[in-house]
Amino acid sequence: MMVLGVDVGGTFTDAALLTGDRLVTAKAPSTPGDQSEGVAAAVAVALERAGAGASDVDRFVHGMTVGTNALLEGEVAPTALLATEGFTDLEELGRQARADLYRLCAGHPPPLVPVHWRIGVRERSGRDGVIADLDGEHLRESVRGLAEQGVEAVAVCLLWSFRHPEHERRVAELVADELPQIHVSTSHETARVFREYERCTTTVVDAALSPLLSRYLERLAGRARELGLPAPEVMLSSGGVVDADAAARHGSWTVLSGPAGGAAGAARMADRAGAPEAVCLDMGGTSCDVSVAVGGVARATGGRQVGGRALALPMVDVHTVGAGGGSVAWADEGEALRVGPRSAGARPGPASYGRGGAEPTVTDANLILGYLDHGSPLAGGVKLDRGAAERAVAALGQGLGLSVEEAAAGIVRVAGAEMARAVRVMTVERGADPRAMALVAFGGAGPLHAAAIADELSMTRVVVPGSSGVLSALGLVLSERRRDLVESVLLTGDALTSRAIGETTARLAARGRHELGGSDDAQTRFSYDLRYAGEAFELAVPGAGEPDPRHLRRAFDSLHEDRYGYADPDAELELVTIRVAVAEPATEPQTVSGATETSERSRSVLFGGHRVEATVRRGAMGDVAGPAVCELPEATLVVPPGWHASAGSDGTLLMERG
Repeated sequence: MMVLGVDVGGTFTDAALLTGDRLVTAKAPSTPGDQSEGVAAAVAVALERAGAGASDVDRFVHGMTVGTNALLEGEVAPTALLATEGFTDLEELGRQARADLYRLCAGHPPPLVPVHWRIGVRERSGRDGVIADLDGEHLRESVRGLAEQGVEAVAVCLLWSFRHPEHERRVAELVADELPQIHVSTSHETARVFREYERCTTTVVDAALSPLLSRYLERLAGRARELGLPAPEVMLSSGGVVDADAAARHGSWTVLSGPAGGAAGAARMADRAGAPEAVCLDMGGTSCDVSVAVGGVARATGGRQVGGRALALPMVDVHTVGAGGGSVAWADEGEALRVGPRSAGARPGPASYGRGGAEPTVTDANLILGYLDHGSPLAGGVKLDRGAAERAVAALGQGLGLSVEEAAAGIVRVAGAEMARAVRVMTVERGADPRAMALVAFGGAGPLHAAAIADELSMTRVVVPGSSGVLSALGLVLSERRRDLVESVLLTGDALTSRAIGETTARLAARGRHELGGSDDAQTRFSYDLRYAGEAFELAVPGAGEPDPRHLRRAFDSLHEDRYGYADPDAELELVTIRVAVAEPATEPQTVSGATETSERSRSVLFGGHRVEATVRRGAMGDVAGPAVCELPEATLVVPPGWHASAGSDGTLLMERG
């Protein structure tokens, strides 16, 4: 089977074409105006290198940043909110928590739904069912005219609809009848969880993104048809893949589509390299994404904030910082050197790209230090201009009283410190010791900084996949087709029985299998969000489809003690939410290496403030002792003095200190 994965980043669009044990990769500059253009360009290069035609491709899997960028920039579809009367301001009221504890001037992002498009629905449900019937005529009168006002989407979030969705279904029908051209998102279909604020914001984001995503995926599907490719499948934030139609209906499900592909691919490659517990660091041109892998699976979460907006959805647990190869270096008011979060992007890009950029970036600094070489074009055909890089960095250094090399070294050091801080957020602040884990470095710029970040964190092992520069695209190829379903049940006391749990899990699993097309190969996984009665937060415990509550109790007590340092076996246990994942087995390649010609030379590289002659190796690596630079097909690995790297049979490099 030939599987094509294409990941759109802020600077480059990556393609990975896998057939059996052969991997072909390609890069092309991203096209922010219409990302599908960059996709088509990367696909064309990959097919040409493979000597294959579009008709040979069996699956086409896509990861993107359309939803992420729209949410962060606020460029979303005009959206109205239909909520239970008296609760229409939930999105704006929020949790009454400060955006930043010590910065009183910092605010939350403005609500996506303006006041005049918040409509109260006359109805009421409670824990045990309907309290007040739905007033359909009042609803019809309230929504008439929304289309003429420019509304493109409607979010519906009613009280207790996660348990009693009948009124939401009826509201969706009435809105579709009155406004057939408008997209409708309901909370019980988008995020069937019990916390009202998070459920509301998730549904609003879903409605606001879906029209944009639908238009983009229509363009992408059109290009796929023109090229002769299969209909695209889309990576979800949870790390699973669904067909484009399902993704278009729920834009919120794809907010972390791009980072999820990288996290999934890195987790698989770390496990193959003998590092089941690893920190995965994806440094591209615009940002750096950090995740944690355990047993070949990226750690997931039941919800998080993206762009300051709460999303109660299953998603890969990723922490992002604005430190990429294109991140701009600058001096703050106190004349301290800073890097990012602003990026030079794909156009004009770093100064060294020669496309009109004049601001110093991390890539420019790496070129000056000798980690990159102007004589070795980057993936995607980018030729580096050392003179332009020196002029940009020198202008910054002059204002700080630094030489060109001192300023370049400072830029790299500051960027590395920012990424190390992101690793601490995902490990030390979660009670995990990074020193016991491997660092999986990927993305076009990740291997450049891997050893410095490992030194900062006292980590001794670094794993660099041979396809690290396009690992996010490879992660799409290796990901499973999956449907994640969530439902809050709030079971406690005598109601918490195996039968009660089994009725919900059986229904959700059947729905998941149906939405995957009734595959006989589908596997089902179950997870249960539990807490002691009275607690405000839950812990996720894996289990069987109809688990014995006593087994859940023992597993939860043990996990609670590990996480918080104590357990209370006498406290009443509450099952809050059931999570079911139905998935088809993912692709399992024999190898993921690409053959290249081997060459070796040397060049002057700056380490620790001193110039040294470093070995520069390209192609098959073997064993490499630092100081050295390994030029991989789409990335560059820096091996400092005191480190050495060795290549595995699949092209993965294991770098160790000492």
